[in-house]
Parts: sequence; structure tokens; C-alpha cells
Amino acid sequence: METGKLLEAIIHNAIDGIITIDDKGIVESINPAALRLFNYTAEEVIGNNISMLMPEPDRSRHDDYIHNYLTTGVKHIIGIGREVRGKRKDGSTFPFRLAVSEVNYRDRKIFTGFIHDLSKQKEAEERLKEYAAELEVKVKERTKDLIQLISELEEAKEDVSLSLEKEKDLNQLKSRFVSMASHEFRTPLSSVQLSATLIEKYLDKHDFDHIKKHTGKIKSSVQLLTNILNDFLSLERLEAGKVNVVTEQVNLIKLAEDITEEMQLLAKQNQHIVYQHTGSTAIVNIDPNLLKNSIINLISNAIKYSGENTFIEFNSEIQDEYCIITVKDNGIGIPEEEQKNLFEPFFRANNTGNIPGTGLGLNIVKRYVHLMNGEVSCISDPNKGTVFTLTFRL
Repeated sequence: METGKLLEAIIHNAIDGIITIDDKGIVESINPAALRLFNYTAEEVIGNNISMLMPEPDRSRHDDYIHNYLTTGVKHIIGIGREVRGKRKDGSTFPFRLAVSEVNYRDRKIFTGFIHDLSKQKEAEERLKEYAAELEVKVKERTKDLIQLISELEEAKEDVSLSLEKEKDLNQLKSRFVSMASHEFRTPLSSVQLSATLIEKYLDKHDFDHIKKHTGKIKSSVQLLTNILNDFLSLERLEAGKVNVVTEQVNLIKLAEDITEEMQLLAKQNQHIVYQHTGSTAIVNIDPNLLKNSIINLISNAIKYSGENTFIEFNSEIQDEYCIITVKDNGIGIPEEEQKNLFEPFFRANNTGNIPGTGLGLNIVKRYVHLMNGEVSCISDPNKGTVFTLTFRL
């Protein structure tokens, strides 16, 4: 008797819900903890099928579960804890862990269900998932910010490295300029000084033929100095990014003829510049100043490195979507092993000897041509001369 009361007290005060049913699924007892979970009174549950506490699809299948067990003896739920959902009186559902045991009492099978509410645990798990998701988003955002910061730092590092490299190149450029200028300026200046001194002597003798000869030397030396200074001014503007391309419609034949006429005045004795144009049109959209400077530079080199009594071929061609300009001479050419350095600033081939020059012209030409979205190429043979080709896509 005392044992029965003790057992009743334990069931009555248990934290988890405890429900007993018969082999037809009819509820025989339900403790207060279970009633609180489902929000029913004992009178509303006892005597009814346990399926009233189940949502679909378990509600419709429960009787089949018991029937199959009683028929086959195969346990699918009994003795195995599992997570299910219960249905409250108001129709809402909640999660709980169900453990079912079988008891044989007075020749009857009674099934006891132990119900452990998982609502708070699930809520905590859900909050943990939400927190983890929020944390993941924050981590992604922070990672993205960190990646962005690292990228900006890398860019800044590259900018600093580039600036330092440019500064280094500029210092080398200045050193090479001082070295070259001291050499290239000395020769024409000495020539000017000597010619001026001789002119004074020839004036006393009224020797106008010699005066004219040395006046020509002075003009030639001044022109050389002017060309050197122009090369450095062009290079300085390119390095400072001050050279802008101004495209306009240009009559290529008219421009080329003007250049030919101008450069013929600077040609050596019996040097002839021969110009020819090929194509059904002569109108191109290009920067006339940059193009003119590039061509003049190439023809100046052809004059400088070719001998007297020679021809310089200057051709322009417009075909399909391209404008092609070539300058060909039969001068000293460029050694094959040195052609790879041809467009480097201050580069001069070892066969130029005492022929004056800065070594900047071709570098300037290449940069001008690239600014106009063109390409420059060279074919040279010390025995046959040199051909420079400028190609522009129209």
C-alpha cells in the first residue's frame, strides 16, 4: 500500500510527462506534468485515444503502429527514444523526446510514454543557429573588409614601389643626361667658338667664301644643339604625362609633302628624300603633331646615318583599316645583337662612331606612336640599311 502511494506520488510530481494507454491506444492515466504540456484537464484526455495529442501524420497512423506491433511483434518505437511533436489543446505543436515502454499487468498490455519537453532546448538551438548565422555574416563582412584593406595596402605598396622605381629611373636618367650632355654639347659649342674666331680673321681679309663656310658650320651646330634640347623637352613632357593626343582629320599626303620639303633642306649633298602614297584616300583621323614629330625623327636619323648621294624612301599607305608609314634608308644599319635595345632611352649602337645624337629619338617615337594606339617596328641590316614602319589602326 505504501509502495503504491509512493509510486503515485512520484508520478504525480514528476518533471516529465507520463501517460499510460492500453493496447487500443486509449489513455488510462496522465500526470500533471503532461497535462501542463498539452494544456488539457485529465477528464478531457482520459478515456480518449492518445492520437488526440498528436499532429498529422502521426495522428492518423498511430492505431496502425500499435496494430502492427501486436500483430508482428516488431518494435519500432517501444524501448527506443525518439524526437516527435505533440499537439496542444489550442492546436499549436511543440517538440519533445518520447520513450515508450511496455508493461504486462494482470494479463493486459499497457504502454507507458515518458515525455521530455524539448521546447526550451530547441529555442536555444534555434537562437544558437541564428547567432551562428549572424556571426558568420559578420565574419564574412569583417573578412571582406580585411581583404579590401589588404588589397588597398597591396595597391599602396605597389604605388610606393612604382614611385620609388620611377624615382630611381629618373635619377639614372638625370645621370645619363649629364654624362651625355657634357659630351654632346661640347662638340658643337667648340665648333661654334672656333668658327666665330676664324670668321673674325677672315673679315679682315674679306675672305667671304671662308666666312660663308664657317657661318654654315655655326648654323649646323646650333641646329644640332636645338635638336638635343628638343629631345630632352619631349622626353620631360612624356615623363610628366603632359603629352595629350588631339585627334583630327588630316590629309596625309599634304602633311607628308610638307615634311619632305622641310627635311630636304637638312639633307646631305645629293641626298634625296622620295615620297610616295598608296591608297584611294589620304584622309585619316590622327594627331598631326605627334605623327609629324615621329616621322621627322625617323627621316632625321635616315639623313644622319646615310651617306651622300643616297636616296631615302618615305612612303605612306592607307589600306582597309590601317595607315602604314615607312622610312627606308641604305645607311650604316643597326647590328643585329643590339636591335633589342633600339627603343631604350639613351641607347646608341656601337657602329655610330662620332655621329652626334642623344639616343632619345627612337624612344620618343615609340612613345608617341603608342599614345596614338599604333605600333612601331624596325628591320635593319648593316649591309643594306634600315626600314622603320609605323602602323596605325584607323
